[in-house]
Amino acid sequence: MDGSAPGSRDTRRERLIALLVLGVALVLLVSSVTWFGTGQTLVGVGQLVLGVVLGVTGVVLYRRSQRT
Repeated sequence: MDGSAPGSRDTRRERLIALLVLGVALVLLVSSVTWFGTGQTLVGVGQLVLGVVLGVTGVVLYRRSQRT
């Protein structure tokens, strides 16, 4: 194993996961414009909502990883 205690937190891993979630949210938000341009507004709105939810989740995870 890695030698860490069972209850300890891996802050580096938490930070990387948070950044991954934020990256996915950014891609969803930026690419949602495509759906509006093709007339599929409902898909665009769904993608915007998902992007915002993932963005908020990523910020919460990132802030949590910064705590000591």
